[in-house]
Amino acid sequence: MPLLPARFQRLRTRIIAAFAFLIVVVQAIAVVLVAVGGEGYEQTKLEHELQVGERIVRRLLDDLQAQLTGAATRAAADSRLWDALAASESARAESVLRAHGAGTEIALLQVLDARGRVLADGAVSPQRGRALPLARALETARRDGVAAAVMVLDGQAYLVAVVPLAGAPRLAAVIMGRRLDDALALEMQRLTDLAVSLLLLDAGGVARPLASSLPAAQRREIGLALATAATRTERLSLKLAQTRYEARLIARDAGDGERLLAVLARERDEGRFLTPVTISLSLLALLSLLLAVWMSYLVARSITQPLSQLASAAQRMQAGDYSVPIRVEREDELGLLASSLNHLREGIARREREILRLAYEDSLTGLPNRSLFMDRLQHGLRTATRRQEPLAVMVLDLDRFKEINDMLGHVAGDAVLKQVAARLQAVLRDTDTVARLGGDEFAVVLPAADAEMVRLVARRIALALREPVEFEGQPLDVAASIGSAIFPQHGEDAGTLIRHADLAMYVAKRNRAGHVCFDPSYDVGQREHLSLLSELRRAVEESQLRAYYQPQIDLVSGRVRGVEALVRWRHPTRGLLMPSEFLPYAEQTGFVRVITRWMLAITLRQCGRWAAAGLPLQVSVNISARDLMNRDFPHILRDLLQQHAVPPHLVCLEITESSFIEDPKHALATLNRLHDLGVRLAIDDFGTGFSSLAYLRKMPVTELKIERSFVRGMVEDKDDYAIVRSTIDLAHNLNLRVVAEGVETEACMAQLRALGCDTVQGYLISQPLRRRTLEEWLRESPWGFGADVPPPPLEADTSPPAARWPA
Repeated sequence: MPLLPARFQRLRTRIIAAFAFLIVVVQAIAVVLVAVGGEGYEQTKLEHELQVGERIVRRLLDDLQAQLTGAATRAAADSRLWDALAASESARAESVLRAHGAGTEIALLQVLDARGRVLADGAVSPQRGRALPLARALETARRDGVAAAVMVLDGQAYLVAVVPLAGAPRLAAVIMGRRLDDALALEMQRLTDLAVSLLLLDAGGVARPLASSLPAAQRREIGLALATAATRTERLSLKLAQTRYEARLIARDAGDGERLLAVLARERDEGRFLTPVTISLSLLALLSLLLAVWMSYLVARSITQPLSQLASAAQRMQAGDYSVPIRVEREDELGLLASSLNHLREGIARREREILRLAYEDSLTGLPNRSLFMDRLQHGLRTATRRQEPLAVMVLDLDRFKEINDMLGHVAGDAVLKQVAARLQAVLRDTDTVARLGGDEFAVVLPAADAEMVRLVARRIALALREPVEFEGQPLDVAASIGSAIFPQHGEDAGTLIRHADLAMYVAKRNRAGHVCFDPSYDVGQREHLSLLSELRRAVEESQLRAYYQPQIDLVSGRVRGVEALVRWRHPTRGLLMPSEFLPYAEQTGFVRVITRWMLAITLRQCGRWAAAGLPLQVSVNISARDLMNRDFPHILRDLLQQHAVPPHLVCLEITESSFIEDPKHALATLNRLHDLGVRLAIDDFGTGFSSLAYLRKMPVTELKIERSFVRGMVEDKDDYAIVRSTIDLAHNLNLRVVAEGVETEACMAQLRALGCDTVQGYLISQPLRRRTLEEWLRESPWGFGADVPPPPLEADTSPPAARWPA
């Protein structure tokens, strides 16, 4: 026999009863929780309001003090005020004070003498000669440059800033003050929505009210209430005129052992939250109960067998099975729901497939992306560990890809990436993984690959990329710098292997080596380079850099024509460092601009001294690509030329071809501005780049410097000889002088003279020399000036102060 009548066993009745019971229980729990938590909520809300108000008042007091300090500082530095005081013209001094306080709420504008007497008063009614109680504040201001204090004058409190007068800090000081009155307290109340009171607490613990936004009855009691409360705490409960307040205390030093107190208070009303919330919840409970009964009746009336079918379909979808369609042969809402769920099932399945594809595939090349690459690398490492076999990781970065993007646009760059991806896939095994990590960087996982296999794959990739890539009928040369690391000797986890392969790739790119396998010394070298970067700024500040000069000989006259200035770093522990050991990393961080300014200041100062002594030597200085991108660089050079009285034609700035790659138009504009100054411009290391020939006829250069590697090999190597001869002919056809670097043999100099080269430099003539040694060389060398060289000046060969060379 059933325990309940048949009517109560029906699904419809049970659904209605369950919904009604649930609503009643939930609403009852909500009422209880609100009743219990109302007090805590009110307390939390009140605490939050006090905290927000405290931050606002602290900021207002800080801003007010900063405004007073700024006004006093500007007035103290105003030469007009000093002139007026020096001339004993109090009226003119007071006019200057009023000008500095104009447009502000500063009410106290005075100049005090060393004993605190008023020398000038910018107020409407001046009080000259009056002594103010600011002896300690004046002493603090003379010591620290500024002092803050609270001063009570004629029953009115002021927040003041004291700043010594520029030029006479021990004779006079400027004070600026703002009234601490009810208007300020009301302004703070308007911003914080809290009652604000300002009091002055003396050394004896007596609190004196200064200003308040409280009603009169409460403000009369606040001083006594604070005296009996623990003023060392930030949180207070006060009872003022039978009204309970929760308060927060802000204390600031007011000078002379006194403290400025700001009291933020909110009236406490425990019952104001509970009653309306309880009423609202009761009404909501009643409405919810009625609505639940009605809605559950409507829903339960038609939910029968199709409900189980929909539930089963939902469970399959939850488990990730979207293959079985939902079959509910109805034309009502359940049938529509089933149809919608079918569409949803198909859409979710389609989007999930697309998401998986996008999550693990590069959309441009179709290769695996970084996420899938890491997943396969992790899987490969687990397999290699289990089988105790090697595994290799290769990182590839395309050379000259940025130039393709800049010159032909990203469409060309995308086309190159697609063709490179196809060629990489063609030369790898089916078990290998090639992925695009981003930009023009690719990575390869080679399972069961040792060092010999890695070298073989690197050669295959180089051969695959040797053929130019076609874009719209135009062949584009593409090459790659490859770095590799092998498990387990170069790392046992994915992150270490990729980092080491990436480090080897950068070594390959820097050395133009094509492929480099990781070596532990690269990691040590990388850490040393980071250490050098951190020490480089200190090197400039502590004058550790040195300027060396290498003579340049005119081949027609056989005499020295000028010198090239070269920087060296006298490191305190590593000895003398060459530019190649620190300049490339300074260029990466932008600190090379500081080194360039240091070199220009040193060499232009020396060039000016030589010219003044009758020794007009041209000085060549290297500048970086970052200097060409600096719009202020021509102004800096102009100022240095004027400062050291250097004729502009005695200065030659050497730039590399790579300086034009980033922004040729901007670089050309900077060169034209430098040319307008009258200095000479030279292309350094000509022949190692590939971009400047297109701009050479437009650039205002006067010299080409042939890279030393071509000059050194021209005697034995016909190709180097042809390059040198062609460069000299090209330069002369463009009316440019030619300077050959790296001349180390008489045979090399003879060939350069026969080819018509204008100027040479190298170890055959002299190594780079310090200034004093260079002057001795100029007197004693057959290429020098003999006795015409003046004796060295008495000044020490030191660097200008490092503070003059900001980054």
